[in-house]
Amino acid sequence: MKKSSINKLFSTCFAALLICICKSSTVLAAPATYTVVSGDSMWKIAVRYQIGLSELAKANPQIKNPALIYPGQKITIPNIDDIKAIENEVIRLVNVERSKAGVPPLTTNWELSRVARYKSQDMINKGYFSHQSPTYGSPFDMMQNFGLRFSSAGENIAYGQRTPAEVMNSWMNSPGHRGNILSPSFTQIGVGVAKTSSGVYYWTQMFIKPGR
Repeated sequence: MKKSSINKLFSTCFAALLICICKSSTVLAAPATYTVVSGDSMWKIAVRYQIGLSELAKANPQIKNPALIYPGQKITIPNIDDIKAIENEVIRLVNVERSKAGVPPLTTNWELSRVARYKSQDMINKGYFSHQSPTYGSPFDMMQNFGLRFSSAGENIAYGQRTPAEVMNSWMNSPGHRGNILSPSFTQIGVGVAKTSSGVYYWTQMFIKPGR
């Protein structure tokens, strides 16, 4: 395993599922505005824009009851396209590596990316670097508590890397992390990135095979 001045890599096993760790603010673009049409609900709008319902409600404090919206209302849509672009590049690089290894590509699960984004931000907020979150518990607990069901799951985390290419290079040079990235046991991926006020990126990859 390579060592780097900005990297800290280690892996662990939990409940027979491999979960791995490594070491690199979310800057939001201007929000968009959506006009409610007949048949809309806050949930439908959240899914359309691939953001969490809670984030949508938080961005619209003028709506006192999110279950009641009306045609013509203006809804503020948080814009995280810049963050999603970084996350999607990591996913693209994951599937490049899987293609090289002859493993089927992973499909993107935006809800899993949302959970991974929460995990990265939680590590910043609570000042830790671990699979076990003081807020959400284990990665498995966290996924389940956000409504995700799976028959197998895994997690890679990292901080300090400045780009998707750098973090992927770190993970691919660690046997445990590479094992998650190339595992045929997983079919879906979510990637979440957050940045500290000083510009340090925290990265989380979550992998699942959906199931009960």
